[in-house]
Amino acid sequence: MDGKSVFESLNAARPLAGIAVAELSDGVAIRYCGRLFSRLGARVIRAKPDSAGINEDFAAWLDQGKQLVGSADQALAALAGAEHRLAIAGQSQADIRQAETRLAALTWAPTLLAITWFDPRGAYADWRANDAIMQAMSGVAFSFGEAEGPPMLPQGAAPQILGGLAGFIAGLASAFDQTRRIKLIEASIFEAALCFTETGAVGTAALGYEVRRIGVNRFSPTCPCNFYRTTDGYIGLTALIPAQWAALTKLIERPDLAAAPHLSTTLLRLAAANEVDAVLAPIFAEHPTDYWVERGDTLRIPITPAPSPLELPHVPHWRDRGAFEALDGGPLSPSLPFRFTLDGERKLKPRGGPLGPLDGVRVADFSMGWAGPLAARYLGDLGADVLKIESRGRPDWWRGWDPLPDADPPPLELPRNFMAVNRAKRGLDLDLSAPEDLRAAEEIVRVSDLVIENQGPGVMTRLGLGPADLRRLNPAVISLSMPPFGRDGPLAGLRAYGSTVEQACGMPFVNGHEAWEPCHQHVAYGDPVAGLYAAAVALVGLYARERLGGSDIELCQVECLFQLGAQAIVAAQAAGADLPRTGSRRADMAPCCVVRAAGESQTWLTVAVDSDAAWLALCRVLGRADLANDGALATLAGRKAREDEIEAAISAWALSRDPRDAADALQAAGVAAAPVIPTHDLFPDQHLQECGYWAAQYRRYVEDHFTPQPPFRYDGERPTFTRAAPLLGEHTDEVLAELGIKRRSKVS
Repeated sequence: MDGKSVFESLNAARPLAGIAVAELSDGVAIRYCGRLFSRLGARVIRAKPDSAGINEDFAAWLDQGKQLVGSADQALAALAGAEHRLAIAGQSQADIRQAETRLAALTWAPTLLAITWFDPRGAYADWRANDAIMQAMSGVAFSFGEAEGPPMLPQGAAPQILGGLAGFIAGLASAFDQTRRIKLIEASIFEAALCFTETGAVGTAALGYEVRRIGVNRFSPTCPCNFYRTTDGYIGLTALIPAQWAALTKLIERPDLAAAPHLSTTLLRLAAANEVDAVLAPIFAEHPTDYWVERGDTLRIPITPAPSPLELPHVPHWRDRGAFEALDGGPLSPSLPFRFTLDGERKLKPRGGPLGPLDGVRVADFSMGWAGPLAARYLGDLGADVLKIESRGRPDWWRGWDPLPDADPPPLELPRNFMAVNRAKRGLDLDLSAPEDLRAAEEIVRVSDLVIENQGPGVMTRLGLGPADLRRLNPAVISLSMPPFGRDGPLAGLRAYGSTVEQACGMPFVNGHEAWEPCHQHVAYGDPVAGLYAAAVALVGLYARERLGGSDIELCQVECLFQLGAQAIVAAQAAGADLPRTGSRRADMAPCCVVRAAGESQTWLTVAVDSDAAWLALCRVLGRADLANDGALATLAGRKAREDEIEAAISAWALSRDPRDAADALQAAGVAAAPVIPTHDLFPDQHLQECGYWAAQYRRYVEDHFTPQPPFRYDGERPTFTRAAPLLGEHTDEVLAELGIKRRSKVS
């Protein structure tokens, strides 16, 4: 089935039919949340369309498929008769209070989904924010840029897209909960944006290390992890483990590099990264992109073409998959990143229970690493019984590689990142290459509602657990696979890390300075994003099963990043050219900059003026009446023309001030500002501590430790979970006995 017919059939099926949503406020997060509901078949009514500050084509993408009405009252009235009713409002606390007042006047009221920049319980509750500020505060910007600074603010609306996605997850999950009447759902954009750094934050807190920025396209522990020019474009390349480095040296016909002791590990190569790039760059420049990708893939190297936002929709792989669609004759824009095959038996929707909206749902989790386990963690947080299946011979690679299996404590049980994405699960040790263990896994599939996997291309099918096998074992099961490039098309078999996914998505040509090569903003940017989208689409499958039957869902990880990069993709298609790269500066703000503040050498302040009123407030705080009275600076265009001068004034003021004190002063005046927060300062952050974002858990070998909470609440309370991440095979006997599955005891 081609891409166009996939989307036509999905639109016709309307998996979220029965849900009605009223959008009562503006903001990208609000509108993107509504877009997801709309594109998946819910009826979405948007009040008072106002695209002020949002590009017209991007706004059209956000509002695709919605019914537009003249007032909030009309939008609310249109919800009558729906099976499940939501009203979305935000993104300031004032917007929420206004929505609550409006709903209180109704004799009936939908559930209010409040999406705000910050949880109202913490120190930042009333701070002014925008995407630039979110990038500064989430830990992403601190690690992105040249080693000496300043940190680089990524472009686009990714934090708001993630906030809208978190709201969608929480809002859709609420539709299952028939045991209580949820009145208020709160979702935090800031907390959703922490998906990239939350695992690092708990690691730095536990182990006491600090994150450093080490240069453009330099992220620990991976080297090489970079972009290289070819004769007709760029490739993105990642070589982490020894086998990949050995394969890379074979690809470039430099066996001497494989034998070089100072390049034998990824961390040693990172220390010699300039030398590595100096060797690789001229070699890759000798041949076209396809030459290197085809040969690199044959050698099992994570390698990909790296197109720009302008080029993306015209790449045959994405074109033929229907990854982009025209907006009513407008520019090409990203479609949804998943494909449904609705071919299974029907089963009643979950009804919730004491453990949460998904109480009673069973998930067989065959995933590893970051993306799949994060998706399953969200389902566990919502009350599902998640059974994590791995084996001692092939453990989840986020446990690390265990050279000392008999050590005490076992190294496999110590990584904090593993604990952060695998809590709320039970763990089973099943060797799927052993017939008896494979039969046990098949029996688990028979009694599961959902199966998640992110294994390499063809792995599950070779094990006898591919989509057709799962449907045979359980006609009502929902199977979710997460191939980086999708299941079909010329790039479908490419191996990938989260870095590979970012290399393929176009955003590296948007961020950074014009003189830079394409650049990563994170070591594995694609992983947590795919995890959030997988959690979302799993809920869609569960909701739709009662009417449409069990489904096989393919989630394409690269296409998930098209969502986060949609603003740049749509703009490039409309302009017929890639937009210029402007560093931390943004087209819709001036000034928007990062300047050095008082303190250590890596202490920075971000200022992001997003209105003319905020500009005047900034001038007052700086004590610069001359700038406030300069009529040429009264407009965005005028300030854009003199950004160097304005940023110099901010820099001079900030240099003698603590960044938090400076941000407090600016925020009190109505200016969006924030310190640039490194990952190691997120755990002690006052706001996150006051909001209870970090959950204390107990686990053997590490005892008390912390994991991040979900970025949403139901009626003021975060979802309840009690299980810490499982030890390897901790619950094997318990689960098999509970399900009546007999297996001979393994010989230790």
